[in-house]
Amino acid sequence: MRIFRYLFRRKLAMLAVLMLVVGQAACDLALPAYTSQIVDVGIQQSGVEHVTCEVMTKRTHDEVAYLLSGDERALFDESYDEDDGLYRLNAQGRAEIGRLDDMLARPLVAIHSESASAPDADAAQAFGGAPFAELASHSEGSLLHQRAISASIKEYEAAGYDLTGMQFSYLARVGGLMAAIAAAGMVLAILVSLVASRTGARIGRDMRRRLFSQVVSFSEREIGTFSAASLITRGTNDVQLVQNVSIMLMRMVLYAPILALGGIVMVMATSAELGWIVVVAVVVVFAVIGTLFALTMPRFKTMQKLVDKVNLVSREMLTGMPVVRAFGREAFEQRRFDEASAKLMRTQLFTNRAMAFMMPAMMLVMNLTSVAIVWFGGLEVGQGRLQTGDLIAFITYSMVIIMGFLMLGMMAVMLPRANVAAERVDAVIACEPSVRDAPDATPPAPPARGVRIEFEDVSFGYGGDGCENVLEGVSFVAEPGKTLAIIGATGAGKSTVLKLIERFYDVDEGSVTIDGVDVRELPQARLRALLAYVPQKSFLFSGTIASNVAYGNEGADEGRIRDVLRIAQADAFVREKAEGLRFEIAQGGTNVSGGQRQRLAIARALATDARALLLDDSFSSLDYRTDAALRRGLDEAFPAVTRIVVAQRIATVMDADRIVVLEEGRVVGIGTHRELLRECAPYREIALSQLSEAELARGDGAA
Repeated sequence: MRIFRYLFRRKLAMLAVLMLVVGQAACDLALPAYTSQIVDVGIQQSGVEHVTCEVMTKRTHDEVAYLLSGDERALFDESYDEDDGLYRLNAQGRAEIGRLDDMLARPLVAIHSESASAPDADAAQAFGGAPFAELASHSEGSLLHQRAISASIKEYEAAGYDLTGMQFSYLARVGGLMAAIAAAGMVLAILVSLVASRTGARIGRDMRRRLFSQVVSFSEREIGTFSAASLITRGTNDVQLVQNVSIMLMRMVLYAPILALGGIVMVMATSAELGWIVVVAVVVVFAVIGTLFALTMPRFKTMQKLVDKVNLVSREMLTGMPVVRAFGREAFEQRRFDEASAKLMRTQLFTNRAMAFMMPAMMLVMNLTSVAIVWFGGLEVGQGRLQTGDLIAFITYSMVIIMGFLMLGMMAVMLPRANVAAERVDAVIACEPSVRDAPDATPPAPPARGVRIEFEDVSFGYGGDGCENVLEGVSFVAEPGKTLAIIGATGAGKSTVLKLIERFYDVDEGSVTIDGVDVRELPQARLRALLAYVPQKSFLFSGTIASNVAYGNEGADEGRIRDVLRIAQADAFVREKAEGLRFEIAQGGTNVSGGQRQRLAIARALATDARALLLDDSFSSLDYRTDAALRRGLDEAFPAVTRIVVAQRIATVMDADRIVVLEEGRVVGIGTHRELLRECAPYREIALSQLSEAELARGDGAA
């Protein structure tokens, strides 16, 4: 799965998490065993851990010695020292306490059993008689040990030993150890969460960085292929989902198997006879998870596409709000949004309901498992094959195992959706931009004057090969220091010409050259440093007037900014603002008029050190007087810069040095205003539709 590739790139973090979760699991698995000891030893056995007594009466000492064989008797004698009528366990005895426990179990039970009330000879008979024969059949079980501990307790009472102090000392020691282990587990869990969260955040950061870097390198063709709404969803919702699931993977998928396997080992060590109950419970858990997985998997695959659809409708509605209101289509857009939102809601409700069924089902399985363990475990306790504390530990370990597999099951349900999100992000990252720098692209020396831009038999279609061309066999030259105007009907391909110069797209046939060098052989950064582009739809960023004007030239000082604002005919309305250059522009420039937005966009282009100025119908929101003043300002301030002006108005282009007339993607005329009036019928038709014969004869579009 793709999501695991992001985790494997963080090998050190994964190793650290693995070590931490092993420690955490060890702490969690140790606690039930200590709980068992608290119940069995601390409560039921009054704190007596070993069969071997710390103190022993002289009578019991002599009887035990009588019942032992030669080697055992020698070890027994060396392990106890006489002290004021009592025999106390010495250091050597404590060192051999394991052997002593095995060695003294039978004699102590025989001595303190009801049949052992006789003197030594009777005790010897009891040692090999019927009562002990019963015990011998359980010599490797817990019944002999339990009876031996009971005999040791009786011996402590006979010797006047402080059993209450022993019990409280044991409970305090084991309880303190449990508290320390619980605290260690808590610290390890916090560290796991910390490392996992930081690693997940870094994964999300790197994904967003790579995704954004890739999208910035895309041409408009790739952006159109994915759609802006989908790219936004992939960079936010999808990345966030991958990040969250990555954190859960580190916290659960590494932890759950260790916990479950450790629990199985502890269960088998506690009572292998009851292990079948856990096996049945685990099978039921997987059956429930498998059913839910089969039901929800198809819905998870479609959910992200539905999120894309909701974002697309929302984005279109918000962006086109003036149009929606102008045509009174609020109700229609509301229905369109509700339809997209309802589809997403139904899918999410189905998956959420299915997931909501999981927890009650798991609780039912765990409770039934507990009942089965108590039922069958109670029989084991009654027969003396299992202690009460061990039964409690068995129940706890069983719940640990089921919870471990439950966590794995939950992750198995979540992983498909996260994997779909990772695939969507990877699809963007892996997409090769159609416009990219050539391997041997070298930046040219910056020209000291305007550049020469030439189209040589250029053909281009937005759909690529096999689609209808927008431009067909277009050829023209824009000379340095001259103004080239492009005019034509709507859809003639005027804006496409500027996009090919900027290399937002690559031509399908022919070439676009700058100073004789094909734009495909120039580094994109250097190419666009030579060009200043004002798009057809003026766009401003959130910030101040000064930051917007200096967007393409961060080193522009206030004097440069005011100069270009004056040339762009924007200085007057800037002075009217109380904040001046510090006036805050809203996102998209929505708090200034269309004409003001257009003039600020022109000023932004003029503030750069570009050697060619590309104006895509950038005077459409200006009145004729401002239009004429702006063009005069450009001629005076930038006499050496190449200027290419796309326009719909004859008044804007009639003073240009050369005019290119486009019709249905083909050049139908090139020349001056007067030449085209005489020789180009399409140009003459456009001109007469806008100006009178007298105005055209004078060549004064501002009249």
